[in-house]
Amino acid sequence: MIVAGALTEVPGSSDVLDRGFITYSNAAKEAMLGVPAATLERHGAVSRETAEAMAAGALAMSDADLAVAITGVAGPGGGSAEKPIGLVHFAAAARGGRRVHREKRYGDIGRSAVRAQSVAEALAMLELLAPSARV
Repeated sequence: MIVAGALTEVPGSSDVLDRGFITYSNAAKEAMLGVPAATLERHGAVSRETAEAMAAGALAMSDADLAVAITGVAGPGGGSAEKPIGLVHFAAAARGGRRVHREKRYGDIGRSAVRAQSVAEALAMLELLAPSARV
């Protein structure tokens, strides 16, 4: 919802914003976005595969032309050697099949900074796919 928050700071955003999904838990990812349990079990919540499934699910569950998904470890806890604090996976999807994935490793720069940089990255990905589409 941090991306939707950034978008709604702009007057007229209701012309381009359809909805947002907060799917913090794995159960929410499955129920609201259709992320397969097998994907979460095999790759974990913080993975390319999960981010891509989240973006595809957001398109399927909305009237949007574009969707962006963010999943990561913002800190201060929760990191591991394999998935350190500051690791964030992004996926953006457009109707018609265009898909983009990015992995960022921001490091342990603080939760607020990871979140702020993630919003900027997500917005850039949406702009890359279609500058005038409905999200």
